[in-house]
Amino acid sequence: MSEIVFQQGYADQYDLFYGDKDYEAECDLLEQAFNRYGTEPVRSILDLGCGTGNHSIPLARRGYQVNGVDLSENMLAHAVEKAGKEALNPAPIFTQGDVCNVNLGKQFDVVLMMFAVLGYQLSNEAVLASLLNVRNHLKPGGLFIFDVWYGPAVLAIRPSDRVKIIPTRDGKVIRAASGSLDTRHQLGDVRYHIWRLSGDRVINETEESHAMRFFFAMELELLLASCGLKLESLTAFPSLEKPADETSWNVLGVAKA
Repeated sequence: MSEIVFQQGYADQYDLFYGDKDYEAECDLLEQAFNRYGTEPVRSILDLGCGTGNHSIPLARRGYQVNGVDLSENMLAHAVEKAGKEALNPAPIFTQGDVCNVNLGKQFDVVLMMFAVLGYQLSNEAVLASLLNVRNHLKPGGLFIFDVWYGPAVLAIRPSDRVKIIPTRDGKVIRAASGSLDTRHQLGDVRYHIWRLSGDRVINETEESHAMRFFFAMELELLLASCGLKLESLTAFPSLEKPADETSWNVLGVAKA
């Protein structure tokens, strides 16, 4: 990745921002993909860009052996804390590292890059490095499952300004997001401004900018194939059935080693 995002100010609020995201349903979707496209039972999973563990922990709860990797130490600290509150057997193992070059020294039945992690790899070199690393960590016939921003929808819908207000025990958190496009480099830039309030008093203020790459179907096929991965499915997230189109901002990809 070109720069570290998810610094402490953002990481500390991350689970508040996405408290309405149904991670259990997404893990159900992942298991559907395991059953549909896998050739062997899935036991081991590598979750690249695991964040605060919102896929890793429920998958471990379902009995999978899960390794989570993230570049942000701040996000990992929350993942470790959350996993430690549960008696998980086997417990997920969390490692700080870059998805482009981390080496865990073993291969897995499934590698995940969920919540647009692949899109944080901005250059062709970074995308290829991360996909090659995925392939190196996959057993033959293993599955790579990911979601990304889909180019036709990004260009049709365009980014918009958004404000999210989340009540807390002593006040609220306000997140303002504004976006712009660099179509030449297939990048969307999302600028976040976050205020945490206690009553009417601002007790913390944070700003971050997240650049995100968007992809097209034929491009994904070519990038994956060049790293020894075959695209099996590309559908509108969160579905394994609905074809991706210009209304599908996020798409779900399934590839096989």
